[in-house]
Amino acid sequence: MQEWFKRQVFLLIMPRKIIVLSLGGSLIIPKEGFNLEFLQGFKKLILDFLKKECRFIIVCGGGQTARNYQKVAYDLGDLETDDIDWIGIHSTRLNAHLMRTIFRDVAHPAVIKDPTKKIKWTEKILIAAGWKPGWSTDYDAVKLAELYGAKTVINLSNTEYVYNKDPRKFSDAVKFEKISWSDYRKIVGDVWEPGANWPFDPVASREAQKIGAKVVVMNGLNLKEVVKAILNKPFKGTIIT
Repeated sequence: MQEWFKRQVFLLIMPRKIIVLSLGGSLIIPKEGFNLEFLQGFKKLILDFLKKECRFIIVCGGGQTARNYQKVAYDLGDLETDDIDWIGIHSTRLNAHLMRTIFRDVAHPAVIKDPTKKIKWTEKILIAAGWKPGWSTDYDAVKLAELYGAKTVINLSNTEYVYNKDPRKFSDAVKFEKISWSDYRKIVGDVWEPGANWPFDPVASREAQKIGAKVVVMNGLNLKEVVKAILNKPFKGTIIT
């Protein structure tokens, strides 16, 4: 009983560490359809870490759902950039509601859509989605990290490292295990394009550099490496600072 009491006092005094994950939609729903194996493994990983006094903010991307709808919209006529962005945003919200359902017993009941509005949440997980046109959910993850005092955003996608150019197109692409924000931004530029596929989007990168955030870019399908990154151990991936 005495040990149990000490434990409760410790938890009251020492808040749980908040870990921000920018969960790429390509992991939730890739081209071939929902990745059930990944979702099962991801759920187990998160629930295991909740036992270690961790809390999570999980920001969901749009994935193939967004790209399917955007393609149809493009095929049917000329659209404004904002229209394409809103299709992507609503796709992220659909994925976020799925994620909230997966973690229903431990997640805040509402999906967060405004990453600048601080709320009081006592649950172990906060699920977020896209906010408004002009950037991806990477930016929302950066703003939520700033809002709740997290110093790192772990960006989970189907890309293992940051490269100086697309490794799928160029065999001489050079990977980076660590890169500065200034050098990274020279690679991705400063212009937002709806539906574009960067390791970390330009607008989010500018904001992350501004607030001094660290971003980890890694392949979220390799859950063993994700565990290492959360534990701040050496992992396969790129650190941007």
